[in-house]
Amino acid sequence: MMSAERGASQNTLNAYMRDLELWHESLSKKSGGLLNAQTEDLEKVLAIWAKDGLAASTSARKLSALKQYYLFLQSDDIRKDNPAHQMRGPKQGRPLPKILSESDVDCLFQMAETDESPKGLRLLCLLEILYAGGLRVSELVSLKVNMMTRRDRVLMIKGKGGKERLVPLTNSASRAIKAWLFVRDETLPTSALEKDRAAPYLFPSRAKSGHMTRERFAQLLKELAAVSGLSPSKLSPHVLRHAFATHLLARGADLRSVQTLLGHADISTTQIYTHVLDERLKNLVQTKHPLA
Repeated sequence: MMSAERGASQNTLNAYMRDLELWHESLSKKSGGLLNAQTEDLEKVLAIWAKDGLAASTSARKLSALKQYYLFLQSDDIRKDNPAHQMRGPKQGRPLPKILSESDVDCLFQMAETDESPKGLRLLCLLEILYAGGLRVSELVSLKVNMMTRRDRVLMIKGKGGKERLVPLTNSASRAIKAWLFVRDETLPTSALEKDRAAPYLFPSRAKSGHMTRERFAQLLKELAAVSGLSPSKLSPHVLRHAFATHLLARGADLRSVQTLLGHADISTTQIYTHVLDERLKNLVQTKHPLA
């Protein structure tokens, strides 16, 4: 149902599977497992997880998956009730996203530009597209070559739930893509099967997917951070997505436009970046004001 009716991504499907399997394993045999569990059984599991130190945000996500599961059972007349309907997850504060300063981003790009090898041009291209459009890492690594042929320098991105959005490219991103495409064929796998599988993708790989994995890109970013004088723990693909949004808002972009560019379904998700700016302004006043 999640795949066919809601168009959920494979990452979302995997997350739901892991969460529901953990629920099933955590429920006692007396409760009949996940299918026949009652509200008190589910509450006991949440209490055990909290005692074991599971993060409130993780418990809340697992509870959300559980509620969706029981709604599905109800809609298919497998269960008459939803034992998770009235349950509330643990209270959780919403952490502010980690971001990079504009000077940190400049350092990354300056270091990336020094490597003119095919792998260096690939990394620079990945960085330019990510910072130019704020793509999710799964959207970035799975870009197709034929998406780069548009003359209007705009990417058509298919995001969560199969929703499409237009992402414009900066001049420097367009130049980086052109430079990468010039040497891309040199990086294609040598075996016929792997080459056919990788051929459609902008960032080909020997991986089963045919394109660079999220984990590999994250690893390359941490390596770049280390040689750029930044803490590797401070940098990830998602941190660059956060930086994209925060830097746009700091320079006067409106919230709705940033929401569209990020592909957020709800503007409340995008509003977290305004809180980052608020915290920075508070810190500025508290540390720089003459009477602070």
